[in-house]
Amino acid sequence: MIKTSERTWEHIPLTLAEAGRHQAMPAGPLPSCDPALLQKAYAHCESVIAEHGKTFNMASSLLPRDKRRAIRALYAFCRIADNIVDCGSSTRESREIELSIWRRSMLFEAPRQDDLVALAWTDARLRYNIPSQYAEQLIDGVSLDLCDKKYETFDELAVYAYEVASTVGLMSMHVIGLAPGTPEEEAIPFIVRLGVALQITNILRDVSEDLHAGRIYLPQSELAAFSLSRKDLEIGRVDDRWRAFMRFQVERNRSLYREAWPGVAMFHRDGRFAVAAACALYSAILDDIEAHDYDVFSRRAHISTWGKLRRLPRIWLRNR
Repeated sequence: MIKTSERTWEHIPLTLAEAGRHQAMPAGPLPSCDPALLQKAYAHCESVIAEHGKTFNMASSLLPRDKRRAIRALYAFCRIADNIVDCGSSTRESREIELSIWRRSMLFEAPRQDDLVALAWTDARLRYNIPSQYAEQLIDGVSLDLCDKKYETFDELAVYAYEVASTVGLMSMHVIGLAPGTPEEEAIPFIVRLGVALQITNILRDVSEDLHAGRIYLPQSELAAFSLSRKDLEIGRVDDRWRAFMRFQVERNRSLYREAWPGVAMFHRDGRFAVAAACALYSAILDDIEAHDYDVFSRRAHISTWGKLRRLPRIWLRNR
């Protein structure tokens, strides 16, 4: 039996997540920026999420206007970082330089007037007092894809998932806000779990896509435990070994969602439905993987727009 070390969940919130808690600056809007230009910047971020983040777009649409546009600016900031690694210059060295420039321009310099994502993200970061350390951790995580790092254990993979996904949740916490009387230190472990769960869902869904990019995120020790190798993934054969492996992965992923769910109630009431929708709609991808016999090689698991819409009333009732 493969077990996940308790160390993953006990220490990630206390070491990585806690590192960002006290890095925030006084909140306020971006100074000396034309309101019309800022509106254009936020609208651009909305177009980015509409094109690249269908589920995230639907979930964030359930937020009040100001929080919604800030969350979408956060998404656009993350998307650009991803694109630099995945679609940037042809050499690793040049992409490292691009990512370094992006880090500096997003966190340490006044945004250029022609960089719409930088304008919207900087305004959102300042308005909602988002700790810059979380954004730095995210870029650190994204940079690992430049070297096609392999993950021997699930605990190692969970640290990566924290950096590229839980950090997004922790930054979102500052935008959405927590319910009155809820301490950050109580909410952080649930938010970290949810971020890890979301990222693992992406990894299970995108096995074939990642493989074509030269990456395998699945824990090497767990593949070996089910007698699977890189060659088996390249062949894309869905056999009993693969089904057993994926059943194990899906069940653990569902456990993470269950463990994260109590954290939804810790968010401010005007953001709980959006967080609940993100949690439930992403976890539904696991159902689609199962429904297609764990075949993530010949198709990309997804939930249709209608499938998402018809789930929303049930999510709303559960959230209440």
